[in-house]
Amino acid sequence: MLSRRILYTLLTTTFLFIMNSCGVKYGFTGGSIPEGMKTVNIQYFENIAPLVYPTLSQNFTEALKERIRNQSRLSQVNQDGDATFEGFITDYTISPAAVEAGTDRAAMNRLTITIKVSYHNKINPKDDFEQPFTRFKEFAGNLQSAQEESLGKEVIQMLTEDIYNKAFANW
Repeated sequence: MLSRRILYTLLTTTFLFIMNSCGVKYGFTGGSIPEGMKTVNIQYFENIAPLVYPTLSQNFTEALKERIRNQSRLSQVNQDGDATFEGFITDYTISPAAVEAGTDRAAMNRLTITIKVSYHNKINPKDDFEQPFTRFKEFAGNLQSAQEESLGKEVIQMLTEDIYNKAFANW
């Protein structure tokens, strides 16, 4: 009886040890930042969209800096970073997304922002990319300035997530 209990305890302990030592660890901070990459330079993203929202450039640039600061171990520098983000805000539009039945008025509208990003990686140049990122958020009725600010922040958060994932999470 005692040997059966010892055997059971030994097998359980062995099984738990094996299960604990096997597997892959996943994390959502840091992504797959190359070993040796320590610094990042984020240039100001100028707004060249036909429709200009005054604070969009500043809001987007700061949001990208904040995302990288919060989700990576990289230090931000003003020049000569191991990685560099630069680009332009190429589109900012408010357009109808759905028409109200029986009228020609928009029941739903869409705020769309497009950012053209160039990413340069001195550690792994094969990871460099230049591409546009577009995201949108739909809303009901006419856009009020407070609502525009809130929707803009939501769209910017989605854009910075996409850009971060493309650069560091290989998504």
